[in-house]
Amino acid sequence: MNAILFLAHTDGQGALPKSALETLTAAAEMAQATGAALHVGLFGADVASAANAVAGCGAAKFFGVADSALALPRYTSDAAAAEALCKASGAEFVLAPATSRVSRFLPGVAHRLGGAADTFCTAITVDDGKPVVTRWYYRQRMKANITREQKPWLVTVGGGCYAAYEGAAGEAALETVSLDMPASKTEAKTIEAPSSDTQTIRPEAEMLLVAGAGWTKKQAGQSRVDEAESLILGFLDKTQASLGSSKSLVDLSGEGQAVLNFLTHLHQVGQTGATPRHPKGLATCCHGEEPHVVGWRFVNERRAINLDPGCGWAHGKADVLYVADAFEVMQEVNKLLAG
Repeated sequence: MNAILFLAHTDGQGALPKSALETLTAAAEMAQATGAALHVGLFGADVASAANAVAGCGAAKFFGVADSALALPRYTSDAAAAEALCKASGAEFVLAPATSRVSRFLPGVAHRLGGAADTFCTAITVDDGKPVVTRWYYRQRMKANITREQKPWLVTVGGGCYAAYEGAAGEAALETVSLDMPASKTEAKTIEAPSSDTQTIRPEAEMLLVAGAGWTKKQAGQSRVDEAESLILGFLDKTQASLGSSKSLVDLSGEGQAVLNFLTHLHQVGQTGATPRHPKGLATCCHGEEPHVVGWRFVNERRAINLDPGCGWAHGKADVLYVADAFEVMQEVNKLLAG
């Protein structure tokens, strides 16, 4: 292997997102294990400060494409920038973070270069001097170790699989890669996003709270949906945790039943939902059977609250099970957080 290219985009502040720093760790480890040169390729509105921030990573070369048109994600410009960086580096193995922005264009870039692409990989090892990529299939029920002869091989690394790079900053010898920005019929003006206090999906949060259908079940003949909403939002506001949901809960709206107003299918965690990788997770009112567990098996520390002592969580699916009423528990937790 001649070289390994770490490919990433900068964010709105000109810095590298956490997932990119995690991928840089993977690239540096691969370069050390194989003896290949490490190259860094960055694109965005401004890349100089990001390159300087990782100057101590041991890279032999730093490449950058900087243009105001790259401030916001767009397939045409992003793909052109990534292609130019890969060609400038000449690396046979390319690692990039599995952000939504990269995932959109990377397979197309691999096709342009005559190479191959694999996405959302969770580990990379070396066997006989060649990279071996680990990837999960069938909602994390099957694990495959992949090798490819096709070059270049472009791989995205899932978030939370490696520690973020924390090396020394410096002054990188950045080589500017020229690019004739392709024309487009559309132009991205800006991104409208909810304010941080209303956003409940937080991939970078230290903790994930998963809500199950039990929050909307009738107790003493009546449902307590309003109280459930208040408890959950209060906890999220005080802890800045991320919110997930079981499929059964988000599906209730289609059945004409009362449902938590702030939940959407984007919150869905499980066999047919997202696979989060938060350090800690708390499941509330979920039964803990396989469809739930398979979606957040990569959460490091899992705890659950359920009234049933024989639920799925009690059979080795959680590190700690609290056999209690989630309403009572979260009331006390919120009181402690407020104090």
